[in-house]
Amino acid sequence: MPHEIEAWFAAAGPREAELRRVDALVTAAAPGIDRQLVPAGSGRMLGYGLMPYRPRSAKETTTTPLIALAAQKRHLSLYVCAVVDGGYLAETRAGRLGSVSCGKSCIRFTSLDRVDAEELSAVVRDAVAATADGRNAFAAV
Repeated sequence: MPHEIEAWFAAAGPREAELRRVDALVTAAAPGIDRQLVPAGSGRMLGYGLMPYRPRSAKETTTTPLIALAAQKRHLSLYVCAVVDGGYLAETRAGRLGSVSCGKSCIRFTSLDRVDAEELSAVVRDAVAATADGRNAFAAV
């Protein structure tokens, strides 16, 4: 599995160094979190901390990463799939993250240099802490 992750980084070409920087931030903020490649459309993304997940439209529960990292055409995306106090963590912290664009659970940015790294680390830590007991309102189980 580690060789697959290394190959994923290498396949990112010019984005490799930036992906590695974000990966280092996530793993420093969440020591010991598991990492694995997960399907994403026609490609894969780097997932951290698998959790149970069942979309409203599905009959079966599957798994999804609590946090996931992907390289898009023009930016990087860090998905933080945690709901804390009724709000999507990424969306509620968007204003404190720097030059980012956020959706409910997606933080998009062109470079980690444009992001408040301390705040992003806090988002990762808070997502892990909020879901440590196995409960997460994001996972509609």
